[in-house]
Amino acid sequence: MNEILFATNNRHKVEEMRHALNGVVRILGLSEAGIVAELPEPWFTLEENALAKSTALHDLTGKDCFSEDTGLEVEALNGEPGVFSARYAGPGASDADNLALLLQKMKGINRRKARFRTVISLISSGQSFYFEGVCEGSIKETPIGTHGFGYDPVFQPDGSHLTFADMSLAEKNGFSHRRKAADKLVLFLQQYRQNHTTD
Repeated sequence: MNEILFATNNRHKVEEMRHALNGVVRILGLSEAGIVAELPEPWFTLEENALAKSTALHDLTGKDCFSEDTGLEVEALNGEPGVFSARYAGPGASDADNLALLLQKMKGINRRKARFRTVISLISSGQSFYFEGVCEGSIKETPIGTHGFGYDPVFQPDGSHLTFADMSLAEKNGFSHRRKAADKLVLFLQQYRQNHTTD
């Protein structure tokens, strides 16, 4: 497995995954692979959505591929926005729209505990595998920083005084939910390569 398709058009996610996988395998996003199809996200859990996207891409191409679904789960909001993080403010909502709605709902709330959770669904040789990563933290009252995307300007991971948006990509990867899931994927791919080169 020297090349793998990543079921996303989000260049930030592609960049983060390439940084995390560090050349273990070549990653192609949808646009780079010349794929323009919309992939489904119809379910109510990260696991189901990740599997739906990877399955759709595998059915379309027949190639090894993976997808990920990530949600911000805020304790005081009973886990919102969760699986709806990318469309919290409605279909077609921008990052700014979603962030504004979150801060509006959190106004006056002192309990700020939250976590980011990523689930990666890999389909390889017709088999499906899951890898999960979690980052615990809290929600700031106002956005801080200009890096990253999504809710990064208001999410401060435990163990840091910075938000994700105030960190470099290397600093963020020291805490990142996506990086933790990706590290498990890397270990799997390395073991896969070793097993298939010794057969």
